[in-house]
Amino acid sequence: MSPLLEQLPAFLPRFLAGMAVNFEIAGIALAVGLMLGLLLAFLRLGRGGLGLPAATIIGLMRAAPTFVVMFFLLNAIPRDTALFGWKLNLTGMMAVAISLVPYSAAYVADNAAGAMTQWRSGSHLGALLFLPNVMRAFFVLVMSSGAGAAIGVTEGIAVILRQAEHLPDLEDKLLLFALGIAMFGIPLQAAFYLIRVVQVRLSRVIMRASSGAA
Repeated sequence: MSPLLEQLPAFLPRFLAGMAVNFEIAGIALAVGLMLGLLLAFLRLGRGGLGLPAATIIGLMRAAPTFVVMFFLLNAIPRDTALFGWKLNLTGMMAVAISLVPYSAAYVADNAAGAMTQWRSGSHLGALLFLPNVMRAFFVLVMSSGAGAAIGVTEGIAVILRQAEHLPDLEDKLLLFALGIAMFGIPLQAAFYLIRVVQVRLSRVIMRASSGAA
């Protein structure tokens, strides 16, 4: 029996636990991104002088490199830093989640602004496209959370890399990576496919409703 097959019973539970960390990181990043992104979208479309600053902030967050933000949080901010009297207690997992917030918030702001515009124009069904777009962002964040492997966060990619160190043969290592890609990729691609189906069907409903109204 190859070393890979011998190690699979111990590897699979660790890998699934690591994937759970990926989903947890994505959930935190999306939750914060939703709050910040919706606020920025509202300010961007609102009256007054806050539209331009909000659009500028969205543009800067859209361009923020995840790795740069992540390493800045870990190396430039002391672990015991307090903000407004609250200790941040910045763990590696939280650093990864916060580093994904700029992308998350910018994505939410862009799509929320489009949904608000659709709603105000009377296309309520068109505004609902915001929901599958948010779900798409969540799964993109799940994939992006693999950056945590670079700073020692025990997520799915890190588990694969650590397990590969215990395999003596290149063939077993390649098989392990292929297995990890399949276990990561197949569920995520299935989720993207379902989201795409929902978007297409909702778009057809919107087109039929628009044709009927005309």
